[in-house]
Amino acid sequence: MEKVNRKSSARASIKLGELDYTPVLIALAVVLLTLVVLFLWKRKKTVRSAVLFTGLCDSGKTFLFTHLCLGGGRETFTSIKENVGSFKTEKGRELKMVDVPGHERLRGKFFDEYKNIAKAIVYMIDSVTVQKDIRDVADFLYTILADKATTKIPVIVLCNKQDETLAKTETAIKSMLEKEINIVRQTRRSKLQSVDNSTSSESFLGKSAGVDFEFEQLGQRIRFVPCSTKEEKYEGLTSFLESL
Repeated sequence: MEKVNRKSSARASIKLGELDYTPVLIALAVVLLTLVVLFLWKRKKTVRSAVLFTGLCDSGKTFLFTHLCLGGGRETFTSIKENVGSFKTEKGRELKMVDVPGHERLRGKFFDEYKNIAKAIVYMIDSVTVQKDIRDVADFLYTILADKATTKIPVIVLCNKQDETLAKTETAIKSMLEKEINIVRQTRRSKLQSVDNSTSSESFLGKSAGVDFEFEQLGQRIRFVPCSTKEEKYEGLTSFLESL
């Protein structure tokens, strides 16, 4: 019995300072390092660094994209994948540029892929055919503006081909889009009411369903500017890019 008591007393007399905390410290360091890596990875993944070039096919966006990123306009074809490049501002900053395919079966997919890193959006419109294509033009613009991932970033609407006689002015195009978005908005609203929209990424555009839509009702900065890629007149865009 006395021997057992001596062993117990010996164990009890071990001082805390004599314990080896090395394994514990290593484990804590590993946990902290993992958290830091995850934080940096998530931050890098969600940082907004890209300017998205969007619009329907044949609007001239890919031609303008190549002119800005490659130093000259080139013959272009309908894109089946995104084009990625960079544009250097007068201040020396480099902006990542992403040309999103305009084909109706592809544009939604690639917009979803890049919308979370979008710093700004360029929406290109063919000012000559806009009246004929107004439903598609308004529908895609609505998709962009109503998406919760892009509701707070600036948007510039480039009304291209202003060098042509039949081109609509940027003021006329803005008015046409406001009227058409009223119709698109009602259609989208009816669809959302018929399904569970709790997980929808789309927000309602405008004040309320009973008030006609106007771009001024939106909280984000939206500019309509004339443009002619053929005559290399897109000063409004370069000023916009310099301001980012």
